[in-house]
Amino acid sequence: MTTTRPPEIPAAVTAPPGPSLPVRRAGAELFDLLLLAVPVLIGVLLVDTLGEANGGGQTDRLVFGGAAALVAAGFLLWNRGIREGRTGTSLGKQWTGVLTRDPDTDGPVGTLRALFRVRTQVVTAREAALDGFAPRPPDTSVAAIRRRRLGGLAVLLILLVLVLLASVAIGARPMTFAEVYHALVVNDGAETDVIVQSLRVPRTLLGLVVGIALGVAGALIQGHTRNPLADAGLLGINGGAALLVVLSIYLFGTSTPIEYLWFSFAGSLLASVVVFGFASIGNGGSSPLSLALAGAAVAFFLQAMVQTIVLLDQTSLDGFRFWVVGPVAGRGFDVFWQVLPFIVAGLVIALASTPGLNVLSLGDDVARSLGTNIALTRVIGITVITILTGAATAACGPIAFVGLIVPHIARAITGPDYRWLVPYAGLLGGVLLVLADVIGRIVVRPGELQVGIVLALVGAPFFIALVRRRKLVSL
Repeated sequence: MTTTRPPEIPAAVTAPPGPSLPVRRAGAELFDLLLLAVPVLIGVLLVDTLGEANGGGQTDRLVFGGAAALVAAGFLLWNRGIREGRTGTSLGKQWTGVLTRDPDTDGPVGTLRALFRVRTQVVTAREAALDGFAPRPPDTSVAAIRRRRLGGLAVLLILLVLVLLASVAIGARPMTFAEVYHALVVNDGAETDVIVQSLRVPRTLLGLVVGIALGVAGALIQGHTRNPLADAGLLGINGGAALLVVLSIYLFGTSTPIEYLWFSFAGSLLASVVVFGFASIGNGGSSPLSLALAGAAVAFFLQAMVQTIVLLDQTSLDGFRFWVVGPVAGRGFDVFWQVLPFIVAGLVIALASTPGLNVLSLGDDVARSLGTNIALTRVIGITVITILTGAATAACGPIAFVGLIVPHIARAITGPDYRWLVPYAGLLGGVLLVLADVIGRIVVRPGELQVGIVLALVGAPFFIALVRRRKLVSL
């Protein structure tokens, strides 16, 4: 006699009933409201902190208040619209075990209906599972993926423009929008015109190109080493730059960025050559593992040499301390124009090398079978990384976390295709660095917090969150 095995029932269906539906709905609404209140409260605190009594201006309050409002609106759209429309649950509904569905089809309701609560029904997750509710799958067609990527680039460009305008408008000297407009368009030599044109515009443009360079270099480093924790420090680039900067201060008495810029760039180049040479010894070609090991060894040696020099000479210590925190302030157009050709050349070669990097990401054996010259591709990649990171480090010091975090954010949006990942990483790097510079101008007024410190304070918790949520994609 044959017996029919009953179908398995999901755990969510067999779970004992919890609180009543009205209680769960109220809890979900309260939870979502509390999450939405976080950016609003931060915005209110910032606007209050930037009052006239604390040296703030009209532009400062409008920029940061508007930014908080945009963040709150974006979170509302994603949580109560896109997420709930596709999966039936906002963060609050997921936590309380309730679900929004179409009363006619028992399926997802879509973004607009979820956001505006049009013809929706809220039930428990247990009841929805019994009725066969299934989340709406994402559109994975080639056309849909291309649309999402192009739309993301458009959003990033708009965000970048807003951040650049905020960087020009916000500083130690409060300004109105009329004064900022006058400085950018008229520029007849007034006090505010001089401040904007000679101080804020050069530092904004330098922060932009340095952020783009570090973002692209970070994506290339992680791609060539296939190491999700790789950054400029892994290849010893920062260590080489630091050693020659300290030597230039100790031996030649250099004291300004334009004086030790070329020493920093030469140190970056020298360190990359040494690391790549050590990694290639023995088998005629470097591998991701040998690059990482050689880079770590050279970086530790260079760091020890730097520490030795700064402990012996107080002047070298003072100059190194200012350079190592990643300052953008105090750099003029002279520094910007000197590093710009290197960064532009590096970006052009980086974009041209992305197809080869896509092939390398399949593994050396597969790439070799497809006719790729692995050694040449890796030499080009390391050269581009050295040019971009060396120029950025020479201009603003060893700024951390941009090249480490930005590629992960870009990869979460674009996927593993480096033809899209590299441009995304560049734009995200520019946005992140300029935004960190703007934040550093207001948190310790009337002084400033260097951009390297701001990025460390923001980047470390963010990266820990990425690791805990297992967002580090295998490379």
